Amino acid sequence: MRRIRLNYVLGADTGSAPLHNPLLDLLQAVREQGSISGAARTLDLSYRHVWGELKRWESALGQPLILWEKGQAARLSAFGAKLLLAERQVQARLLPQIEALRADLERAFAIAFDDSVHVLSFHASHDEALAALGAEARAGGLHLDIRFTGSVDAIRALNEGRCTMAGFHVRLPAAPASLSQRTYKPLLRPGLHKLIGFARRSQGLIVARGNPLGIAGLGDLARPGVRFVNRARGTGTRVLLDELLGERGVAPSVIHGYTDDEPSHGAIAHAVASGQADAGLGIEASARSRGLGFVPLVEEAYFLACLKSTLEQPATRALLGVLRTAEWQQRLAQLPGYAPMQSGEVLAMSRVLPWWRFGGRQASIQLPRDATPVR
Repeated sequence: MRRIRLNYVLGADTGSAPLHNPLLDLLQAVREQGSISGAARTLDLSYRHVWGELKRWESALGQPLILWEKGQAARLSAFGAKLLLAERQVQARLLPQIEALRADLERAFAIAFDDSVHVLSFHASHDEALAALGAEARAGGLHLDIRFTGSVDAIRALNEGRCTMAGFHVRLPAAPASLSQRTYKPLLRPGLHKLIGFARRSQGLIVARGNPLGIAGLGDLARPGVRFVNRARGTGTRVLLDELLGERGVAPSVIHGYTDDEPSHGAIAHAVASGQADAGLGIEASARSRGLGFVPLVEEAYFLACLKSTLEQPATRALLGVLRTAEWQQRLAQLPGYAPMQSGEVLAMSRVLPWWRFGGRQASIQLPRDATPVR
């Protein structure tokens, strides 16, 4: 089977046809002009080039494309005519999708030519509010190029220069000597990194509507017949689960489905909604959006981490401006399980994470006095 590869041209004038293919453009010109020389003039190419391309394609495809008879005009072979017909049929059938793709590409490249538009690259733990922030930021000319990964992978991407901003989350209060400390502390350095306040959110067990199995906590996951679905290794939610299980003395081996994982909170909720699992650890917003039950377990701080050296970049300043607006914070507070938490404030890591000692004192995360309770 012949494989298809799509290409596009960036320029001021790319012609009127939705898609171009050099061979099919040649065949169309030969059909219309009735000669190689006429096709060459139409396409503003040399006779030698058109002739060479036709012969090259005939050799590659193993069939003749053009037929000549003494005293008659050049015409397409049966195979050449079928190729041209197939291409025109595809273009006609797929025109709406092709035009939509072209419009998306034009919008994407328009960013590169607009000095007032900024692009900020993100690697981040999956989060419903961060996806909403992308839409909010676009209205102000800031485009967030977000790639959802695990929290650990996001910070590693930041340290390796693969993104400008990393999103990760930790439990409130973030306890010293915890699995979270052992996981994140080696990846973050006070003085090199800065944290930006983003949101407070609720994590818990996503269960079926009405919670028919009466699941009340992590201990119930060990009950016979309860099917669990997990998040993948490297995600902040997997770190949180293992931390909570360790504190409660629940062995992962007794949980049916501990080794089965999904890539996002939405996927966890879908697994429960479709009956593939009875419970999974995830955020409240994903449960509520699908009409599922939710058993709250912990509150978390979701931070955005960046290198201190990037704070003055225009894209980062634009992000801070969006986060500090009343409009964004009101939109955030409307998401189930979310509340603004020092949104847009640049935070010293040593003051908000209790993993470094300064002057003999242990720091801890402090909720702002005016923080709205998570619903």
